[in-house]
Amino acid sequence: MLPIFLSELTQIFRNRSVLVTSFVMPIAVSAFFLYQHDVFAQIGSLGYIAAIVMFTVCAFGLYASSVTTLASRRQNLFLKRLRSTAAGDAGILAGLVLPATAVALVQVVAIMAVLAAVTTAPDNIVLLALAVLTTTLMMVGLALATAGLTNSPEHAQVTTLPVCLGVIAVASWVGISGTEELTLLKRLLPGGAATELVVNAWSGGVAVTDSLLLLAPTLAWVVVAAALASRLFRWEPRR
Repeated sequence: MLPIFLSELTQIFRNRSVLVTSFVMPIAVSAFFLYQHDVFAQIGSLGYIAAIVMFTVCAFGLYASSVTTLASRRQNLFLKRLRSTAAGDAGILAGLVLPATAVALVQVVAIMAVLAAVTTAPDNIVLLALAVLTTTLMMVGLALATAGLTNSPEHAQVTTLPVCLGVIAVASWVGISGTEELTLLKRLLPGGAATELVVNAWSGGVAVTDSLLLLAPTLAWVVVAAALASRLFRWEPRR
């Protein structure tokens, strides 16, 4: 797994399109929210800004990049060749998606640290970390599932849009309007419970046990994404 990880990490910094998707777009959006944090804090809260940053990075920097990478490696038969080596299927997939995952986590932590420095620190860092980690797992699972429906890196620009725009839209909806109304719907949608957890972790005022219950919907989406990935993911190009 380690050689695959190092190879893919090198490719991220060499591939301009992946570099733009992984770095430039998420950082540009995050910088905008940080610069206008006073305005967006009035619309939602600091937790809302943190949630939008998290989902922007995880959607474009992690999810879309992973789908593009997996589709590319399948198209050039690299996935097929890897399966003839000693590496197992889980090790191969981990080596391919871990670089984008590591980059995304570093970005999220760095941007949230800046947000905390220019505003106020989160009330509960542990809850915030749990929200980030479970969201990351969900987006990785969705990436593996979406890669099964994606024929080429170019096709990934289309297949990844619904999830990318969907989770950001849900995060905005929940972050701005809260969950006093349509509570169950908002929490069950992918990204809804995670957004509420980030808001609670940053702003406080909610019992820790109540906030921990918000992990359940995101973890359920992890299970659903894993089940979809096991059914949809393909190792060879569709004939």
